[in-house]
Amino acid sequence: MSEQQTVVAARRLAGARNVFIGVGRPSTAAILARMVHNPDLVLVYESGTIGAKPHKVPLSIGDGELAASADLVVSVPEMFNYWIAPGRIEVAFLGAAQVDRTGNLNSTVIGDYEHPRTRLPGAGGAPEIATGCDDVVVIVPHSQRTFVERLDFRTTVGAPSAVITDLGVLEPDPQTRELRLTALHPGVEVDDVRAATGFELAVVEELERTEPASQTESDALAELLAR
Repeated sequence: MSEQQTVVAARRLAGARNVFIGVGRPSTAAILARMVHNPDLVLVYESGTIGAKPHKVPLSIGDGELAASADLVVSVPEMFNYWIAPGRIEVAFLGAAQVDRTGNLNSTVIGDYEHPRTRLPGAGGAPEIATGCDDVVVIVPHSQRTFVERLDFRTTVGAPSAVITDLGVLEPDPQTRELRLTALHPGVEVDDVRAATGFELAVVEELERTEPASQTESDALAELLAR
């Protein structure tokens, strides 16, 4: 289902001017969006590259191709103080190790903070990005380890407009802000998603199905991943 997750995330950028992304699946989805849906999409990376045009999925935010292909490179303080804080970035793609029912994120530790089982990369710029961008999309795998009743550490206060997983799409209730299942990927049923969620999952009445990847999307993604 990982292909469908990437494809659905890429479609979300079809009408966007710019997107702030990290490495991994968010970056893959953004590059796919430029290839198929939105060739004018401006990719912005935390390392300070604006308008990067990578031809392959970067290994890190410090990948040399990002700087070499960018329209400009700015310092990290400028990135956050001038571009993100005033709301100049339209969409942000974020990942996380844990997500709770209202979209709060943990990217700091698994287990007790003082003696964690796993120490994660940390906040990075996620808290600032979540408050500075109007449209925040979280891209994570769907499992009970990811979707938890209680975070081990709250790194970022919930502000996602959507959480796209390898099973479907969750969006916040307008009043309660609780995440609700709003769409299923092809071949997935509600019980599959409930079994993979560590809290009681809310489901909208008019549940949708995401459109399967088109041949164009599948071919472009396969080409990208083969580079």
